[in-house]
Amino acid sequence: MAVSQEDGSPARGERLVTVLDKRLPVATAGKEFLRKAFPDHWSFLLGEIALYCLVVLVLTGVFLTFFFHPGMTEQPYTGSYVPLQGVQTSEAYASVLHISFDVRGGLLLRQVHHWAALVFVAAIGVHLLRIFFTGAFRRPREVNWTIGVTLFLLALLEGFAGYSLPDDLLSGTGLRTAQGIMMSIPVVGTYLAFFVFGGEFPGHDIIERLYVAHILLLPGLLLALVVVHLAFVIYHKHTQWAGPGRTNRNVVGKPFFPQYTAKSVGLFFTVAGVLTLMAALMQINPVWEFGPYRADQVSIDAQPDWYVGFLEGALRLMPGVETDIAGHTVVWDVFLPAVVLPTALFVVLYGYPWFERWITGPGPEQHLCDRPRDQPTRTALGVAAVSAYAVLLMAGGQDVLTHVFKVPLEVLTYGFRTALFVVPFVAYHATRRACLGLQAADRRRLLEGRAAAEVRRSADGGYRQARTLLPAADMYRIVVRDEPRPRAHGTEAWRWFRKHRLRNALSRWYFGDRVELPVTEGQRRHIDVVRAAPGETGGSDDT
Repeated sequence: MAVSQEDGSPARGERLVTVLDKRLPVATAGKEFLRKAFPDHWSFLLGEIALYCLVVLVLTGVFLTFFFHPGMTEQPYTGSYVPLQGVQTSEAYASVLHISFDVRGGLLLRQVHHWAALVFVAAIGVHLLRIFFTGAFRRPREVNWTIGVTLFLLALLEGFAGYSLPDDLLSGTGLRTAQGIMMSIPVVGTYLAFFVFGGEFPGHDIIERLYVAHILLLPGLLLALVVVHLAFVIYHKHTQWAGPGRTNRNVVGKPFFPQYTAKSVGLFFTVAGVLTLMAALMQINPVWEFGPYRADQVSIDAQPDWYVGFLEGALRLMPGVETDIAGHTVVWDVFLPAVVLPTALFVVLYGYPWFERWITGPGPEQHLCDRPRDQPTRTALGVAAVSAYAVLLMAGGQDVLTHVFKVPLEVLTYGFRTALFVVPFVAYHATRRACLGLQAADRRRLLEGRAAAEVRRSADGGYRQARTLLPAADMYRIVVRDEPRPRAHGTEAWRWFRKHRLRNALSRWYFGDRVELPVTEGQRRHIDVVRAAPGETGGSDDT
């Protein structure tokens, strides 16, 4: 509360707020934002973990920039790490050794930075999976999903750029792989590689260019998109799980200030503390053991960071195939797994919300999360994609698996090639059946109730476990679900040419299998009211 002066006039702070409020809606917007409701569920914290990892990355990255020198000029190493003294090293590699052994706290913060980068990408990936499996990308959040996928792509590029800066043997091998991937692009690949590296590999400019991208260009884009992403979250309201009192027109949760703010600040310190503990106890990227990069050397057991491990696995599994077309050699064993595959991955990620909307047809806004079991096809597709990624990730370490388990490399290669097609197929069908089985279990629970902690004797002398009605919250969660029906528009019998045949066929495949729930007509009307879009029932929106 502002304190007035002795003559009764407003205090300086109060006058300043009044002046600002007349020109900007400070008081109104601030009050509305601070009372914004946020649902309280653990799955919604995944995005916050990614955000706080980004904060840790920025703080530790600022510290590291004071000591890192992105030069590629080679000179004999004269630092305190004795085994490498006198060895020709680049300025970048020598500065990383200086940070690790001579700067107080340098090794700890360097490892915090690296662990935070790994957790940052992982948190974004798991956050995207949560949004995908719960249908939180649907209208009106298609644009925000696109922003989230772009953040994931930028995080991958940012991680690769930072991973390459030390100029050690491991990161240099990764850069050599990246250069080979660029050169596999037909027609323009050679020019692209020369442009990025400033000449023949490795050149003398790549570290400086990656450094600028790593500390300026990519972080600026990341931070700008994070702000836009959060602004959309606030504007569209947060999604929430179905429950008593929760509808498609309100958000039930804790206000942003002070309850949610206190929990969020606590989560930030927890994330920072866990990352620091990981850095203190688990060594990562010991560049002094790898040695400086030399173009004529490569080490066995060289594995990239996990988020690009699937590319490594795809490259190892692809058979060697080349084709000469109009004087140009197309190296399919590099181009397909390293260029076409990731491009197709992000095309699918960007386009999936529009694909589902296309086969669903026009519909209202969706602010209630789907339970994964209620959308078996979507869930099965997601699990199949994750299983394919897991196979490629394991294939990227086939040399390590060969050494540890004493299995011939050829056996692992052919085994992983087979698994890449078999495992996603099996995972898709098993997940789809599991979702339908869980829906059937929900139906039985609605009909029979849940088991009670007593046994009853029937009139004929038999015994059976007593059952009670489901609690209202459990019943609500089961029956309030989105139930799109397969489309049949444009296929009427009187039409000479049946339009939309492909779309309707995809819609039948996607939404055709579902276990119907035993709901009464009154319950159905209540479900329709709960799932009605904002403005359809005339009720107020409690947010």
